[in-house]
Amino acid sequence: MPKISLAIATYNEQDNIARCLNSVQGLVSEIVAVDGSSGDKTVDILKSFKAKVTVASNPLNFHINKNKAIDRCSGDWILQLDADEVVTPELKREILHIIDQRPTTNDQRPINGFWLPRKNFFLGKFLKKGGQYPDYTLRLYRKGKGRLPAKSVHEQAEVFGKTANLKNPLLHYAYPDFSHYLEHFRLYTSFFAKELKEQNLPINIVTMVDYLLIKPCFWFAKTFIRHKGFYDGLPGFIFSFFSALRFPVAFIKYCLILFTPRVNCSPGG
Repeated sequence: MPKISLAIATYNEQDNIARCLNSVQGLVSEIVAVDGSSGDKTVDILKSFKAKVTVASNPLNFHINKNKAIDRCSGDWILQLDADEVVTPELKREILHIIDQRPTTNDQRPINGFWLPRKNFFLGKFLKKGGQYPDYTLRLYRKGKGRLPAKSVHEQAEVFGKTANLKNPLLHYAYPDFSHYLEHFRLYTSFFAKELKEQNLPINIVTMVDYLLIKPCFWFAKTFIRHKGFYDGLPGFIFSFFSALRFPVAFIKYCLILFTPRVNCSPGG
């Protein structure tokens, strides 16, 4: 059986990390973690699971630390997870089975990566519509064949070679309550504003209308109507509404960065 390494980046995840690590027992041969100098018991919990822990700074784009963990893995395959994700028993069995089969395509080319369908937990339920399931994410790849571009917090890994889909879901418990979602929303819109600054987005009537009106309306219509987010009731509406709201909020933050340079758009801003 080829060995599987778990690569994970953490920061103040004491409430989540044990659940995640318990879910991969019997699946991975090593746990490699890069912690962003947590102020809670995250590192202690990681070490209790015999994880190989490196403590580093906590960049706004946490994919930088994910890549550090990926680079330190020694297994034949790398499973990259977030601390608030859980591998179901069904997914564990599927991964073990398919890795043991030395996966190849129909023309016998090796499959170097697998997309995992993900279920997202939001306001007390797993969302089924609104483009939130199956929320495929590329998380399992051969050592040396996959890495994150580390340009955006919502990017996928880049895998050299062929990829395929798995069937059983990964569970994502990102927002146990709405206050956690709002904190994530604040951090993400600050990162989004930083990206707009790096792109040197011009501020004129066209971009104002685009970010304050067109993009949010289009996104809400896409997720809530086209992808039937209304089937998820109030949680589906709130998710679609705030997903759309990220465009005007990030644009306003970007404007503040330009016109009031002392405005802090760091993780604490």
